[in-house]
Amino acid sequence: MQVYLPEELYQAVKERGLPASELLQEAVEAELRRQRLNERADEYLSDLVAEVGEPTPREQARADAIARRIRDRVAVRRAGERCSSWTQALSAD
Repeated sequence: MQVYLPEELYQAVKERGLPASELLQEAVEAELRRQRLNERADEYLSDLVAEVGEPTPREQARADAIARRIRDRVAVRRAGERCSSWTQALSAD
């Protein structure tokens, strides 16, 4: 198997001495895991709908609102972690 990298990405990997093969393996494994988890979630939801029926518009709206709050909370937490690591890196200089 051959893999194409845009020139800029290839140069960055080469300049940093990154293990391209290992990185690719990890990325492929992560993507396959993500796809398997999505497939299992789809199967679970199909089974659930078969058991209890489709959610009402009100139930769906509530679920969407909960999912948005969780997504936003995670995004804020990640942004805070990045900010904290940047602050630590800057203060180490």
